[in-house]
Amino acid sequence: MDLGTGAEKSRRRDERWRSRRNIRWCEKHLKIPEGRDVGRDLRMADFMRRDFEEIYDNPAGTRRAIISRGRKNAKTMEAAMIVLLHLCGKEARPNSQLYSAAQSRDQAALLFFLAAKMIRLNPVLASAVTIKETAKVLSCEEKGTTYRALSAEATTAFGLSPALIVFDELGQVRGPRSSLYEALETATAAQEDPLSIIISTQAPTDADLLSVLIDDARAGHDPRTVLRLHSAPEDVDAFSQAAIEEANPAFKVFMNRQEVLAMADNARRMPARQAEYEILVLNRRVEANNPFVSPAVWKACGAPVGDLHGVTVYAGLDLSSVSDLTALVLIGKIDRVWHVRPTFWLPEESLKERAREDRVPYDLWHSQGFLETTPGNSVSYEYVAEKLFKVFAEYNVKRLAFDRWGMQYLVPWLIKAGFRESVIAEKFVQFGQGTQSQSPPLRDLEQAILEREIAHGDHPVLSMCAACAVVESKDAANRKLSKHKSTGRIDGLVALVDAFGVAPMGGGIDLSAMIG
Repeated sequence: MDLGTGAEKSRRRDERWRSRRNIRWCEKHLKIPEGRDVGRDLRMADFMRRDFEEIYDNPAGTRRAIISRGRKNAKTMEAAMIVLLHLCGKEARPNSQLYSAAQSRDQAALLFFLAAKMIRLNPVLASAVTIKETAKVLSCEEKGTTYRALSAEATTAFGLSPALIVFDELGQVRGPRSSLYEALETATAAQEDPLSIIISTQAPTDADLLSVLIDDARAGHDPRTVLRLHSAPEDVDAFSQAAIEEANPAFKVFMNRQEVLAMADNARRMPARQAEYEILVLNRRVEANNPFVSPAVWKACGAPVGDLHGVTVYAGLDLSSVSDLTALVLIGKIDRVWHVRPTFWLPEESLKERAREDRVPYDLWHSQGFLETTPGNSVSYEYVAEKLFKVFAEYNVKRLAFDRWGMQYLVPWLIKAGFRESVIAEKFVQFGQGTQSQSPPLRDLEQAILEREIAHGDHPVLSMCAACAVVESKDAANRKLSKHKSTGRIDGLVALVDAFGVAPMGGGIDLSAMIG
């Protein structure tokens, strides 16, 4: 049999290996969809080639592949390549259905839009594939194949028959169950050789779905499961370049090294950033439960507090539940630095008992003038309203933020104390305690602390609150202070965050509709 020239022989040998064939197709037809090299021919990095080899050349055949590494390692782009390979490339099966699944519509849209951009950059693909942006659907009429992006927010995924499923960022699923994952996985029974690709950073805990799947793959129970895990070992210094390189195969290829190293430096200085850094950059399985700020970094901002009289002031109020700590924090900017003046109240009659329970010297701080006491066994709204009236008379308070749940109870006492309704509507701002409200001011406060653009005068009660504060996060952009995870009272820091929320870099919710 004539096998042709040497080049032809080499080509035919390569065709025996699905991975080589698939890599060749991707590099021939796909271009870089965005970034500084947009429009250039795609050349797969070595670690991506290795992913393809593991998936497509597995002697046992691959039913599930788990690819897990740090962020910004082109995970979603690789997923888009795989989708197109099965939609209109060498892996396309006639009349097959392909799906990608993500926890949110926004995440689901990322993969779809990358694939659509790759199609538009190649006239041949653009003529063969129809793009339906609104429905997040790609279809190849010639092969009868269809791809659709789904999210966990969709009403149902039942009735589908997928030949390929790409689960994008499955690590965002909390707990061992996902209805979308289960619906899609159980829908593959009608396919001869279905393939599931999971491409994600790790989940925080052992009990989360992705962790369960990774641990099962590590155990080697099913040879049809491929695991490609890049994670920094626990015994390697979290802030070292060696740790970063372990979890990020693209670090020396196309990542912004300076940005990644800056993230490591920030995490070293700000403990609240460490869990996020270890999960997203080092791809470690870490519960995001770290103190908001290290004692050393907080103490570095302990310069004396300046005179806030005559300065535009913003305030945050954290009301107690009957007998707990109540905090009012004023902030004003002097020479580019936010000066912080807190006031704390506890009931006089339970002061010593509260000190014993919380294991902090409230009684000593009271004698030193850092903590005020209120008559009786509770901090009443009437008392707080009267104090606020005096504060507003003494300082130029532009806005005051407080937890929205207490508004209906506080407003009548504010009016009784002497506030006009127009002043309440203008200056008092409801401020939620969830991630949507707290994330922006928490970021601004964190930045001010890092840049030493805050002066708190080493106030012992506020410093205690800062030391106890723990940040709870859904992801890098959605964070809040968590009272139930924190190690002690954090009321003062909550009030400080609220004050930052209504300062010029933040925002608030108008209460005028609630007055009357």
